[in-house]
Amino acid sequence: MTASPLDQSVDVETPELVTLTYSLAGVGARLMAALVDVLICVTAFIALLTGIAMLDNSPSRRSGPPGESMSSSVVFAIFVLLIFAVQWGYFVLFEGLWDGQTPGKRLYRLRVVRDGGFSVTFGVSAVRNLLRIVDMHPGIAYVFGLVSVLLTRRSRRLGDIAAGTIVVHERVLHIEAVRRVDTRADAAPLHTALSEQQYRTLERYVDRYGSLGPDQRNAMAVRLAGLFGSAMPASDATVAAQLIQLHERERSARAQGVAPRGETGAGRERQAIIALGKPQWQSFATRLARAQAGGLVALGESGVRAFVADYRSIAADLARLRTAASGRQIDELFYVGRLVAGAHNLIYRDAGLSIRSTLNFVFRVAPTEVRRSWRPIGLAALLLFGPALISGVALVRQPALAHQIVGEAMIDRANRGVRRAQSGEGYIDDPGIFRPVMSSRIIANNVQVTIAAFAGGITLGVITVVLLLFNGISIGGVFGLYASKGILPLIIAFVAPHSAFELTAICIGGGAGLLLAAGIVLPGDRTRRRAIVENGRRAGLLMTTVVLLLLLAGLLEGLVSPIPWWPLEGKLAVGGSCVALLYLYLRGGAGIRARPVPLASDTDSPRQSPRHPEPRPAPRCPRRASAVARRRVR
Repeated sequence: MTASPLDQSVDVETPELVTLTYSLAGVGARLMAALVDVLICVTAFIALLTGIAMLDNSPSRRSGPPGESMSSSVVFAIFVLLIFAVQWGYFVLFEGLWDGQTPGKRLYRLRVVRDGGFSVTFGVSAVRNLLRIVDMHPGIAYVFGLVSVLLTRRSRRLGDIAAGTIVVHERVLHIEAVRRVDTRADAAPLHTALSEQQYRTLERYVDRYGSLGPDQRNAMAVRLAGLFGSAMPASDATVAAQLIQLHERERSARAQGVAPRGETGAGRERQAIIALGKPQWQSFATRLARAQAGGLVALGESGVRAFVADYRSIAADLARLRTAASGRQIDELFYVGRLVAGAHNLIYRDAGLSIRSTLNFVFRVAPTEVRRSWRPIGLAALLLFGPALISGVALVRQPALAHQIVGEAMIDRANRGVRRAQSGEGYIDDPGIFRPVMSSRIIANNVQVTIAAFAGGITLGVITVVLLLFNGISIGGVFGLYASKGILPLIIAFVAPHSAFELTAICIGGGAGLLLAAGIVLPGDRTRRRAIVENGRRAGLLMTTVVLLLLLAGLLEGLVSPIPWWPLEGKLAVGGSCVALLYLYLRGGAGIRARPVPLASDTDSPRQSPRHPEPRPAPRCPRRASAVARRRVR
């Protein structure tokens, strides 16, 4: 089969100088796949809720009031974190592990790939999916995502633009095996009896033969017989049967490399390529399906070598066939293109994450990017702490402004704080059994707010700036309110343990959003598309640090900060320790030289790539199969 003329497609040049054509997924298919994924998430939510309820009602927990035991609190805290993990981790996890597919995408045969046809990584998947909060979040934000898919040239939503990805169709295509039928001449003819256009007309008749009524079938057969003239076989059979015999003879001749009547050298070359290559293509399709289901590991060491050798041969067939087709959309060209595209995606798939590489990424690569991005992070800090200082000083000088800045709920808490400070109580009530729940809710809320600050960068930074300004005004207003009432130590004792991690994470998350916005507004000497993708991947590195810091801050804020009997000096000591740990962490990647994050377009052109060493024998470890395959291709 061939691609529909209505299909959108994109051409990608591989390192082997072969052009692949991907069919882009449309809005309908993507919405159906998203619906399946949402249903799976909802099912997971219901299953988690049911499991939590069953655990909380188990006989071991019925001795006390329901929901009022430390074990119940811990279970509920785990439930909150799991819900958050499903909400934000489902797409990232599946696309990272399943090479750009979620269960919904796999059902509708869709796949996310990077520009250049390369497979997605966890980092790329994180960037495109964290931006769902802007363009695919329920409500009006869906409009932005749909409009972006409809208007962009490659059907990208905002997350795809930032991550440099596209969503493509992966269709299952089949071509019939060659069945040799004797031709009228003993020697192979130079060309077939029918031209290419005549053959396509006959093929449509044969395809519709079973659906036509007898009268309509015979009438069309008579007209076609008159059109084909002397090409009709000499036979006593009915005209319709003669047309079927003619179709079999023409199809077999083409499969054996005979060029259509009227074709010159290019047409004959095309038929010869098809005839010689079709058996190898069919064999390769079987192995490709096996590799796509279980990875290159499923082929074994010798199988990988054979797979790569066939890939190179079929890629060469594709290049020759594309030239010989002279712009025509023929079945075999589309079929071979899908084979090469599928194999290319497997061979150039990034190696899986090991524990060592993960730790290196978190503790060396990510902090290096934080230091490299000090300018947008510094600007985010200014947008946060500048308004905080202004609102704090304003409230100290004019306490009446509290109603406009912090709201009635915070004023009531501050009034109660005066009494709590006099009686030696803490900033808030501290029923110890609720600390795990409080910690999990704080972690989920802080991470989600910071994701919004990062994703807001795609709106030219408007949402990022607004979030930073409003959070700064709120933070400064609270401190100013407590200072105006003479109970500033009360809130300092509460925020001291976790503020270093939390405020730093907010600044880094805001910096990630501003970095993304800078790629749109200030691309420099890069193209805007390239700047967005490069800055988006750098911002994704920053979000790794943000999540780590917010996890630690949430644990401290839920488990340590509320303890009322710890003196202020003890809380400050914890905060000082956090500052020291934060400094050591951010210095962890000091030995790594910062360099731009590579894009697919940096590596998909051999003219820009360095020479590769000669292929080496494949190692016995099957986990390195993709790396071995890439070396052998090069």
